[in-house]
Amino acid sequence: MHKHLSFKGYSIVSCGTLRGELDYLKDSSFLDADKILFTGPGLHEKQMELEKQLLRQLNNAKKYSQKVIVVYGERCYLDPTNPYRNIDRLIQEPGLGISRVRARSCVDMLASEDERESIRGERKIYWLTPGWVRYWKTIFNNWDVGQANETFPAYDAGIVLDAFGGYNELCDKMPEVVLEFSDWMKLQIELHEVTLERFKNLLLEQISL
Repeated sequence: MHKHLSFKGYSIVSCGTLRGELDYLKDSSFLDADKILFTGPGLHEKQMELEKQLLRQLNNAKKYSQKVIVVYGERCYLDPTNPYRNIDRLIQEPGLGISRVRARSCVDMLASEDERESIRGERKIYWLTPGWVRYWKTIFNNWDVGQANETFPAYDAGIVLDAFGGYNELCDKMPEVVLEFSDWMKLQIELHEVTLERFKNLLLEQISL
């Protein structure tokens, strides 16, 4: 149903945690953007570095296309010195033609709040994507044991929303990464397969504006 729609004339700038999903969409011929650029994974934990990398990649993207789609959630950035300078204010600074997918986080791009409510049931879940598991040491490298012990025991499990087989591939090829992450969180990690339809539609909304 998406065959006739094209991303020609657009570039993508995304958080590195979603590289697997975007590469899959590119390889499956859904995403034919002029250029796909990434920032480092999980920079929401490092707001100043996120700002620096995102602005740099937006300026790079502008060299390839007049229009740029940003794949970041509204919760991913807030200027610690100016609460009014949120992600949407930030991405307008390099100029016109930049829009952002309408989602709260990368997890929200893969499954809506209602879908996540249905998946979790009565449990309190720490939501993950395959990229979060793959890059967990990078994402959480500023965390000490105390911070982890304060955060994760409030949850019943971690669930990976996987739309392209990335988690199973990680379990097959780098099982130690998954086991170490699970041990560090002291949570069982579960797989829940989803489709990429929601993510596709969020991207398509930006080329139909």
